[in-house]
Amino acid sequence: MSVRNKNALKRSRLTAALFTALVPLAGNVLAQDAGQDQGAPRATELDKVVVTGSLIPQTQKETFTPVTIISAEDIKARGFNSVSDVLQQSSFATGGIQGSQTSASFTQGAETVSLFGLDPGYTKYLINGRPMADYPALYNGSDTFNNISGIPVDLVERIEILPGGQSSLYGSDAIAGVVNVILKKQVDETTLSVRVGTYTDGGGDSGRISLATGFNAANDRLNGVVGLQYESSEPIWAYQRDLTKQFNRNGTSAPLASRDWLVFSPFTSYKFLDPANCANVTSAFGGTVELQTRPGFGDENYCGSQYSPGYRTLKNSKDSLQLYTHATFDINENHHLYVDALYNDEEVKYHVGSNYTWWGTGVEWGYYYDPDLDDLVNLQRAFAPEEMGTGGFENSMSKDKTESWHISFGAQGRLGASNWDYDLGLTTTRYELEELGFARFADEINAYFQEHVLGPQLGLDPYYDAYPVFQPDYAAFYTLMSPEDFRSFTGYTSSRSKTTNNMLRGQLTNGELFSLPGGNAGLAVAIEAGQEEWSYKPDARLLNGDVWGTTSVDGGGERDRYAAIAELRLPIFEPLTVSLSGRYDRFEPDAAETVDKTTYSLGVEYRPVESFLIRGKYGTAFKAPTLADQFQAESGYYSTVTDYYRCQLLGFDPTEVDQCPAAFSNRQYFGTTEGSRDLEPLNADVWNVGFVWAPLPTLSFTADYFRWDIEDEVGSQDPDGLALREMYCRTGANGYDINSPVCVDALTKITRDSLNRIVEIYTPKVNEAQQILEAVNVSANYVWDAGSYGEFLFRGSYTNNLTHEFTAFEGDEPIDLLRNPGWSSDPKTKANVSVTWRKNDWSTTLYANHIGHTPNNRARVLETYDDPTGAAAKLKPFTTYNLSFSYAPLEKLDLSLSVSNLLNDMPPEDRTYPGTSGAPYNSSQYSAYGRAVYLEARYKFGSK
Repeated sequence: MSVRNKNALKRSRLTAALFTALVPLAGNVLAQDAGQDQGAPRATELDKVVVTGSLIPQTQKETFTPVTIISAEDIKARGFNSVSDVLQQSSFATGGIQGSQTSASFTQGAETVSLFGLDPGYTKYLINGRPMADYPALYNGSDTFNNISGIPVDLVERIEILPGGQSSLYGSDAIAGVVNVILKKQVDETTLSVRVGTYTDGGGDSGRISLATGFNAANDRLNGVVGLQYESSEPIWAYQRDLTKQFNRNGTSAPLASRDWLVFSPFTSYKFLDPANCANVTSAFGGTVELQTRPGFGDENYCGSQYSPGYRTLKNSKDSLQLYTHATFDINENHHLYVDALYNDEEVKYHVGSNYTWWGTGVEWGYYYDPDLDDLVNLQRAFAPEEMGTGGFENSMSKDKTESWHISFGAQGRLGASNWDYDLGLTTTRYELEELGFARFADEINAYFQEHVLGPQLGLDPYYDAYPVFQPDYAAFYTLMSPEDFRSFTGYTSSRSKTTNNMLRGQLTNGELFSLPGGNAGLAVAIEAGQEEWSYKPDARLLNGDVWGTTSVDGGGERDRYAAIAELRLPIFEPLTVSLSGRYDRFEPDAAETVDKTTYSLGVEYRPVESFLIRGKYGTAFKAPTLADQFQAESGYYSTVTDYYRCQLLGFDPTEVDQCPAAFSNRQYFGTTEGSRDLEPLNADVWNVGFVWAPLPTLSFTADYFRWDIEDEVGSQDPDGLALREMYCRTGANGYDINSPVCVDALTKITRDSLNRIVEIYTPKVNEAQQILEAVNVSANYVWDAGSYGEFLFRGSYTNNLTHEFTAFEGDEPIDLLRNPGWSSDPKTKANVSVTWRKNDWSTTLYANHIGHTPNNRARVLETYDDPTGAAAKLKPFTTYNLSFSYAPLEKLDLSLSVSNLLNDMPPEDRTYPGTSGAPYNSSQYSAYGRAVYLEARYKFGSK
């Protein structure tokens, strides 16, 4: 909450230019002001307000901390559909993320952002200046982060993005930056908005309705806003997009159908044992299963479909409801009560896909011995939509149900006749998640297949006296089951988790502490005390083995936390202002080490002339170990990984894994991870330096350089990357030394059995990694009054990551993440630009979002662009366009049409994916959704 200072100050040319460019509603007025006197715009009075990046109210919109503002008008004009859409298309968001397109990820139902390629958990999210609750489920199964899908975009006033480390004011997590979502505080007229949308390639139909109204009572002493937003959207299925509906048609090999019914021997390769030659399963997957041939693999023939990859969701379905209120009550002229409350209820549905909806003998029995074959074999088979009844895969979707609260209330005002303002408030947040996961129950599914296919166990094998003996009915194996049979061994598990964060905060601010040649010094001091809790309670059946092929995360903990903050702003003389801030944080968890940390920053603003600002800041930042980092129990999971070492021994390098037998190219393993109660906080030194130049009241430029030196990162390693590095370490390829720390680590964390196959991968959390990151951001804003032709607003932002080095363990050589594609597929550059035209009741905006070069698939698996074949390369930059139109036929009615991805562009073509890929694009960076069209009507009731 901010307290306005009644002593208004005059706006400088720099401030005028930035207000003109950044606040569209003010643009007309300011442009007219400028037209009266181009050399000196009319002085316009501004109240002091609190901006993100400082606790002290001030009139300057640009200080030593660069802030990017996206207004409600920007969101609508640029065709953004949600808060996550706004942030993911920011030029700062260069990092790839897991989301709805990432099948079987731990948080497929959540939405997040990676600023500058740093971990999603390195960004601090605020709602109206107060911290959001963490999402209860863990990103990548180990990392705490914020899910930003539950913020009502129609009730947003503006979003402020503050890049760079900001821990000296905002504490833990403010490493990559701070995002402050500010919801509406004032609504002059009751506003009803109705919006419908669809994707031109099918799926994703959506509808949204929002209502916001203001109120006042008690002789205008009580004022407030009440808002509601409801949204419902359908999923997009992979079969609705040409790129993802079938196996890759333009890859390094011919499209290879999935082995939907598979018999495999570790000694004699694949076997085809269907007496009906697939006749009993050809109706599966929409009638696309056929007798397939894959030369060079055992019996070569098998039953499979080219179209099974299409049976997964690319975009989640979602039903969500948000209720919001903001209210203030004036006790008297100097003291006010306030409350902000946001409630979110959301259900997300998604499907992990046919690749993860299957059964095999390996989980229960490993291999079995068939005396008729005199061989050890393994059965695997996918489940087809026809076996699930009417609706197919829609009957086996997983669901995430969430409820969250974000409530702040307190009092603010002025202490007597002094210059000291106070703000005393309590913020309580709570996030509850229920995950209804589709499950195959172990005893039931194994019993079903033993009864219908395997038959009774006939003892143990004659060679090892270890494997069970079965004489299966292979004709029954190659037969579709009824929906009743499928339902007999499937159902849902219910896992519940929650986070809470309660914070009592008191702040004193004096914007006129004492006079200096450049103006009044300002001081803000604050103290915080709070309590945090995280708990994850999976369905017990996920932990005791009752669910086939699936396990879960487990854990929980709580801690008290305290903080003291101070900020001093010193206008040394008129051109020069210095700001200092410091913060002390202390975390006291139950049954774990206490963590405390002091951070500070020094900021400088220098204005040699009225229209030019030079700014810079040096500070420290940190991230405390999260409750999940400390209290996550040893948690297991089943997944698949490529055994690159075994494939390499068979002559298949990482670019040829599609030719490697499935026993190694799609190796199932059991993984474990866990937290540690001895973890230390992440530490960082952060810099930024830049300038703001406003040569005209309607034109401004900014340029800023950022640097992070990050140490003691907490994290778990990627299993596939670990397996790839293990191969390089064992073979000495790519310059890897088997005795180096990174190789020792990889070899000790991968367990192989007596047949030299991967069986377990261990990825605990440790304080080891270091990063160095340098980036620049430049932006430009210009308003052109074209007279009778209307007004044009030009805005652009560009980010370039100059350096990004990562060191996994002390003693290792730094890895260049910008040039080693095996470690990072993030683009080096990202940009956006928009052009808006307004005239009378009409307006239109063309918006472009540009992603720079990213590595292709071959470069990622080779971990280098140095490829004798020349195929390892960078993909071309990728740009999508949004177009919107708005027309007000009546004073109270506004109609709009917006088109996202105007040209219906798909991700850049990457022909280095193999024919076995069902998604030949980098889903962490690109979307396969295609063009979306939205129509909206907004009506205002009553009079101003």
